[in-house]
This record gives sequence, structure tokens and C-alpha cells, in this order.
Amino acid sequence: MYFFDPFYMMMIAPALLLGFYAQWRVKATYAKANQTPARLSGAAAARLLLDADGLQSVGIEQIPGKLSDHYDPRSKVLRLSPEVYNGRTMAAVGIAAHEAGHALQDAHSYAPLVVRNLAVPVANFGSSAAMAMFIGGMVLNSMQVAFGSTLFLLGIILFSAGVIFQIVNLPVEFNASSRAKALLVDHSIVPRDEMYHVNKVLNAAALTYVAATLQAILTLLYYVIRYMGSRD
Repeated sequence: MYFFDPFYMMMIAPALLLGFYAQWRVKATYAKANQTPARLSGAAAARLLLDADGLQSVGIEQIPGKLSDHYDPRSKVLRLSPEVYNGRTMAAVGIAAHEAGHALQDAHSYAPLVVRNLAVPVANFGSSAAMAMFIGGMVLNSMQVAFGSTLFLLGIILFSAGVIFQIVNLPVEFNASSRAKALLVDHSIVPRDEMYHVNKVLNAAALTYVAATLQAILTLLYYVIRYMGSRD
């Protein structure tokens, strides 16, 4: 569709460049932190943090994949990749603590997380349905059918749901990392003067979310510009 439009590529170029840089930072910082030993494995560190907050009911499971780590709020389970689950490194401990941070957010009804979880089905539907409407609207506009612009506008409205989800997701991720950094020090899992690698890994990961959000916003702006142009 518009992915081959030079104007579109120019619009999202800043987000793409930031995304490439963020991915490079994640790989580089993770590689270094994965060579730095930690006192506990990722799973053990996450278990300690959860239990300290009274969340003994939150499970921790190992799942296949690399950096596939996440917290499932429906099942109340932390799912950690093998390297993070078993690894006794700063990278493993930092990532596991970040996911534990999401479990703590869930347990304490952290408002942005509540909004994000409610927005997930709407955002998923909006993102997929919007593309169909963009294509339909473009085809109808090319046939000079009046309804084409209306369909395109509906696509923009639905796509906006996905953009709002990305924006709401930023404070959720930042807060989970902030909790992780503080808790690792508070519970003496990582000494304060050895937090360098953990901070670098979590900060690099946060940058990937910023890049994704920026790309979503710029893509929405592109669609709005195309819609306004089609009305002239």
C-alpha cells in the first residue's frame, strides 16, 4: 500500500532510525550484561521480589525463545526465556525484575496498566480493521466513489486506538523498569554500585518502546495528511 510511498518513508524515517539504534543498543548492552555475573538467577530474583510483596500466588514459568519474557496478567504468571530464567547474570536479573515490576503494577492496580489492559482488544481490532479500511478507501477514491473518504476516515479513527495504546504503554514500561531498578537495590540483589549494566539494558529496552510509539504517531499523521489531501 503506502509503504512504498516515498513521502511515507520520509515521514517515518526518524522513528525508523531511532528503532534501528534502539535495537543495536539492546543487543550491545544485553551482550555485555549477559557476561556480568549476578548473585541470583533471573527466576530466583523475580521470585524474591514477588514474595517480598506478598505475591506468592504469581507463578514463574520458563518458555522457549530469546527475549520472549513477559508477564501475563490474565494467568498471573511471569514467563521467562531460558537465558533469563536460568541465567545468573545482570541481564537476566534486570529483565526478570522488569517483568516482576509488571506483576507488582497489576497487584496494586497501577492506573496506566489497567487502561492498557482494557485497551488491548480495542487496539488489536482497530489496527487490523484500519488497514482494510485504508485499502478500501483508497480503491473507492480511485474510482471516485464518495464513500471512499468516509471509509478512509473510519480507518484513521480505528488506527488511532492502536496509537493511544502505544502512548499509554510508555509509562507502564518506564514504571516497571523504575520499580525493577529500585527493588534490586532495596533487596540487595544487585549492589547499588553494580547497577550499571542493569540500567543500561533496561534503558535500551525502553528506547525501543519510544521508537515504536513515535512510528505509530508519525504513521497516523501520514494517514491524516493523505485524508486531508483527498478532500481537496
